[in-house]
Amino acid sequence: MAAGSRPSVLFVTDLAYEARGRRYCDEDIYLTARLREDFDTALCHPRDAAALLDGFDAVVIRNSGPVLHYREAYDAFRARAAELGTRVYNPLTGRGDMAGKQYLVDLSRAGYPVIPTVDRAADLGLLPAADGYVVKPKLGADSVGLRFVQNLDGVAEADGTQLIQPRIDFRYEVSFYFVDHDFQYALHAPHPERRWVLEPYAAGAADLEFARSFIEWNTLDHGIQRVDACRTGGGELLLVELEDLNPYLSLDRVAAPVREAFVTRMKASLRDLPA
Repeated sequence: MAAGSRPSVLFVTDLAYEARGRRYCDEDIYLTARLREDFDTALCHPRDAAALLDGFDAVVIRNSGPVLHYREAYDAFRARAAELGTRVYNPLTGRGDMAGKQYLVDLSRAGYPVIPTVDRAADLGLLPAADGYVVKPKLGADSVGLRFVQNLDGVAEADGTQLIQPRIDFRYEVSFYFVDHDFQYALHAPHPERRWVLEPYAAGAADLEFARSFIEWNTLDHGIQRVDACRTGGGELLLVELEDLNPYLSLDRVAAPVREAFVTRMKASLRDLPA
């Protein structure tokens, strides 16, 4: 975007979306208020984005909810953005959740530290023995369509549209937040039964090496990414998800200086977004 001007931004969000344990609307009300300090900013629902995006210098996708709730509108948005050459933040080239959850299968096969994941009946034997298994749709989000089974007999029909993973006995979940490739902060849920009761987490060098390996793998130079992981009973970190479309940021859970630094870095990243 041109320096010295006030670029215009279309901020895509669903302020009415109800997420378990989180208030998406509060976060986006805060972020749009801060973006207005530097950008002419308007909000729209994801179903309206395709029709509106050509009137703005850039489009910011934030807490717009799971794509499966508006798949046709999302596909139309992507097609229209490609046609117009629109700057989209995050750019629509992500290889993580933005493209579905096939990446978990691919990373598992490649030997990355992820929860073991397969998507076909023929590969069920690659999973370790476990007390139970998780089955979820590749295009799911926010636990939509997730179910638990006691044994692999319950997923013998796996046809490539679902992910199958062992249930992991973990100590806690932890999330690492990045703008572009720059680490911003980390939060963890010390109590596994309360996923979204988050507290600041002091990430060590090994933690950041783990998280950065997935940021580098994704090759997404601009945008906000969240690396979600779990700490196993043995102390190992395993990837749970790589959120690269509209990751919730839990900005209400970080100290004011951390939040301020994040906003400053996001503004700079958005200004530097290439055509």
